[in-house]
Amino acid sequence: GDRVAYAVTVEAGARAMVTTQAAERIYKRSAGVADLATTLTVAAGGALDWLPQETILFDRSATRRTITADVAADATLIAAEAIVLGRTAMGEAARDVIFHDSWRIRRGGRLVFADGLRLDGDTVAALAGGATGNGAIAIATVLCVAGDAEARLEAVRAALADAPAEAGASAWNGMLTARILAGSGQTLRAALACVIETLRGQPMPRVWNC
Repeated sequence: GDRVAYAVTVEAGARAMVTTQAAERIYKRSAGVADLATTLTVAAGGALDWLPQETILFDRSATRRTITADVAADATLIAAEAIVLGRTAMGEAARDVIFHDSWRIRRGGRLVFADGLRLDGDTVAALAGGATGNGAIAIATVLCVAGDAEARLEAVRAALADAPAEAGASAWNGMLTARILAGSGQTLRAALACVIETLRGQPMPRVWNC
């Protein structure tokens, strides 16, 4: 039943990179569903890199996550979110998980990106199939909203070609999105770094390497 909200506003012409100190952990539920809400606002000519570390979902956890962004027509947003089902290094498996994820991105006041993911029940079984996760236990989405987003596609695909995960990228209408599936959290982080560093032209935030 916990509720956590993040809000980041970048004023006109400003630039910010926001990350977290460590991975977020969602433990076994005692009652209700935890709500995680992120609101991002980027004013004219601004740029925001929203790069939190991954969210680890433990067995019998229940979470609703919403990500909403209002990006000015000439602003830039790079946003990455990742989840890992259990701690594989500890031999844990998240077989009873409720996780609902919703993205709503507006550019110049118009809805340009709407996405959702719903996991409910035995996630190991749900992601075992070749048409779902092919056995993956770590999932990430990266979104870039920028005037030159489509021009960045080939560089991102080239970076993903050597990434140690199953991944793909596409671009349209001033947006680029990459999806990544991996068999471990460590593998996912490596693939995420390939994409994010290519998009930003800078190293990952220092805390990601701690």
